[in-house]
Amino acid sequence: MSGIHFKRDTLNGKGSMTNTEIRIGIDLGGTKIEALAIDDQGVELARHRIDTPRDDYDATIKAMVGLVHRLEEKTGSIGTVGAGIPGSISRVTGLVKNSNSTWLNGRPLDRDLSVALGREVRMANDANCLAVSEATDGAAAGRNVVFGVILGTGCGGGVAISGRVHEGPNGVAGEWGHNPLPWPRPEEYPGPECYCGKRGCMEMWVSGTGIALDYRTVTGRMLTTQEIVSQFEAGDREATAAMRRFEDRLARGLAQVINILDPDVIVVGGGVSKVEHIYQVLPETLKAYVFGGEVSTPVLQAKYGDSSGVRGAAWLWPNRRG
Repeated sequence: MSGIHFKRDTLNGKGSMTNTEIRIGIDLGGTKIEALAIDDQGVELARHRIDTPRDDYDATIKAMVGLVHRLEEKTGSIGTVGAGIPGSISRVTGLVKNSNSTWLNGRPLDRDLSVALGREVRMANDANCLAVSEATDGAAAGRNVVFGVILGTGCGGGVAISGRVHEGPNGVAGEWGHNPLPWPRPEEYPGPECYCGKRGCMEMWVSGTGIALDYRTVTGRMLTTQEIVSQFEAGDREATAAMRRFEDRLARGLAQVINILDPDVIVVGGGVSKVEHIYQVLPETLKAYVFGGEVSTPVLQAKYGDSSGVRGAAWLWPNRRG
């Protein structure tokens, strides 16, 4: 590999890469932090995952720094660093907002991590990172406008255009999870209370958390989403009904995305994305809700699965050869 060179900014103490063949991505989640090192061709060089130190901001930064150093020691190279977070950096305040990992909110995470590492860190919403990853060399490779969906503990969304993050002036492009469930049935109104302070958000219906909550509300029994899916695949009547409700709500939410953005492709990641039945029923279900009744938008499972976000974080830095 060629040498790594930094330009030191004496005003803010940050370094920026001028030539590199290694990229490090960090995926900061509510329960785990994963870091990945790749080369310029996207080949994985090293990976490590640790538990997230929940509710401890300083420990979270320390953990992220430790992961970067671990990968650099393993590869013998210094790399650019990109990070995907649950939330976004406000352009007004420079502080994290809208994170369901609430201990990050109101903190200058990108600046603090940059100072701790002694170099610039690029940071984006985790769903935007998924969209970038899949647009670069994943399921959406070669597509111009990509809408990335994360269906996990929460429900995220992000947009990549020509392989680059599209955040918008408010840093909320793609945040479909905090729009209300479209065309609600009487029994769905006003909907469960969301951590954001509103009721009936998509996140509370189509996330793993939402599926389990809906099942408990209807049946009175508490099962995990994984248990519900397993029972659905075994033909259980109540689990099947719960998954039918989930798929219909998912179609309603994605129909609104298509009506507004009309992306070239929708890519789905997160734990719930592993339910194969989604991709069988969505093409027809979407037609009932998209304006005009015609839908040719592919809905694809993320090629890199749970690793797509961390790969997208690494791709936040473009190629710089020289």
